[in-house]
Amino acid sequence: MARYKRILLKLSGESLMGEAGYGIDNNRLADYANQIKEISELGVQIGIVIGGGNIFRGLSGAAKGFDRVKGDSMGMLATVINGLAISSALESINCKNRLFTSIRMEPIGEFYSKHKALEAINNGEVTIISGGTSNPYFTTDTASALRGIEIEADVFLKGTRVDGVYTADPEKDSTAVKYDTITFDEIYKKGLKIMDLTATAMCIENNLPVIVFDMDTVGNLKKVILGENIGTTIHN
Repeated sequence: MARYKRILLKLSGESLMGEAGYGIDNNRLADYANQIKEISELGVQIGIVIGGGNIFRGLSGAAKGFDRVKGDSMGMLATVINGLAISSALESINCKNRLFTSIRMEPIGEFYSKHKALEAINNGEVTIISGGTSNPYFTTDTASALRGIEIEADVFLKGTRVDGVYTADPEKDSTAVKYDTITFDEIYKKGLKIMDLTATAMCIENNLPVIVFDMDTVGNLKKVILGENIGTTIHN
């Protein structure tokens, strides 16, 4: 039995590039699609937000001289490209889905509204919400928290290339220790950079728990859905 009825799944754009170093790795894309279809067939209702860091990240662009608003706009368009890729990969394995964009750009995707997204979710369609919040200065983590709250998700699943939250960056510090559970307050006090403060505040205020887990290991998404103790759960 699935532990969660409805989820918001945040996918990392950087993870999507896999071994390619830039853009979209077809093998990683197929792995993601198969894992998503697998939990959809368990009856889980799925909303997806995906980052754009494999193509363009607004904040890093600003550091190189881009206007921040234009850079963030480029990043939002990158998330639409990734959303189209996920949608196409799901269609290729006969998994019903619907792509929304938070910026009006029909016929690429349907213009997002909570009502339409819930309609798709209740119809059993994997619901991909691209374009971030449609505003500059907001991350896709904040977009994920916002959409998770709007679609009334039970949990915000943050799929990354790391298998949870650690005392320090495990890619840089071999002595880092993983947390099984941790509160949002502890995340803030310890200065752990899991999500930006806006996303964290929204999760706290709306009591939306977050599970950080390694999405790049095939089978992990199903394990989280079934309630296996992997990743790190962040809660109030």
